[in-house]
Amino acid sequence: MPLQARTRKQLRVSIGYDLAALYASSLSSIGGAAGASIVDNTLRGGDDDHKGDWVLLTSGDRNGDLSRVSAYTASSYTVTVLPAFATQIASAVTYELWDEPFSPTRIHDLVNQALIESTGLFYDPLQSVALHGDGRQARFDIPSAFVMLNRVEYRAKVEAKVIHLATSAWTAGSNTTASQDTKDYKRGPGSAKLVVAAAAAVGTVIGTKAITSLNVSGYTHAEFWIKSTVATAAGDLQLLLDDTASAVSPIETLSVPALVANVWTFVRVALATPALDTAIISVGLKYTVDIGAVTIWLNDIQATHSDNEVWERVHPFHWSVEKQAKDLILDSTARAEIGNRLIKLHGGQLPALLTADTGVTVVDDQFIIARVVGLTLAASAKGPSTDPDGMGSRARTWLAMAEDRKKLWSLPADTHLL
Repeated sequence: MPLQARTRKQLRVSIGYDLAALYASSLSSIGGAAGASIVDNTLRGGDDDHKGDWVLLTSGDRNGDLSRVSAYTASSYTVTVLPAFATQIASAVTYELWDEPFSPTRIHDLVNQALIESTGLFYDPLQSVALHGDGRQARFDIPSAFVMLNRVEYRAKVEAKVIHLATSAWTAGSNTTASQDTKDYKRGPGSAKLVVAAAAAVGTVIGTKAITSLNVSGYTHAEFWIKSTVATAAGDLQLLLDDTASAVSPIETLSVPALVANVWTFVRVALATPALDTAIISVGLKYTVDIGAVTIWLNDIQATHSDNEVWERVHPFHWSVEKQAKDLILDSTARAEIGNRLIKLHGGQLPALLTADTGVTVVDDQFIIARVVGLTLAASAKGPSTDPDGMGSRARTWLAMAEDRKKLWSLPADTHLL
């Protein structure tokens, strides 16, 4: 369904107009001293006509500040507010004036209530390339942001260039022992193994490898496999690419994402300055945080181009999810088809609640507006004898409109809720 993707401010203004409860304008001259009043010569009404209404500033230094009208002087178009704003309000600052029963804070809360009500019916589309197959692994952790999964793909083709296969021993840095590991690797005949002693200093390049001069300026990402015996945070380790020997002055310093201890992790990091990567002659790994004694394995370092990828769908018959563990499970057919390739997940995450005026909705705008208007009117209706404006009837109309919008929603085929 096409969305206008309106901001919270735009939604609030539409809701206010549909309620016939909003006047939006700007100051015609500088406000009163110490923020006690604002002046707008387009505002109409007699003295104290707007008493009790809500004033929300929507630009300037006090953007987002909310107060209430304590008095209105028609002859000078002056709105006195209580409590006073923290500073004097400049001319041309925009504001919203809301009728007394309709606090902007209440509208914001109802907008988020409408977003919560969409849960299970509407999701924020989400993709991830955090997983990588090896032809053998059948079970994968689905990234935590996903609450719905509906499609699994694998990267069938990509423009790539091997930087270094990392199947042999590197040159060790200080307090490090380097070797080839012929038993633990992702791409044979082995991996580059670095055993780092506890004495290794922060900032040490713990291992390097000289390579034949390589131009990767036409690529967008570096991809590689890495494993650590110690769990790390993002940036604790850095992959270095350099046009000088031993990675002493790297052109690319690529932060390795967080690693789970003793688990091979496929890493895909965007190159920071690809245009300069015309003559790479060394690769290195840097130890940026003291994580203590650790053993690290590296394997299959490549440069890839994200704009030249071809993705193929894995038939839904050959994958499933285990909801409780939040795992993706591939059958033997899927494992053979994917092989040693990158996996892309398609699904959705929960719609984010809007906590600022710049926040953008991913849920049907018209549903949110209709639902909030309906709920607001329903809360304001006091019964037939005390409802001269017919708020109850209007509420039913708007709530029915919201339900009609819901009927247009549908989840993608092959959806698995997590």
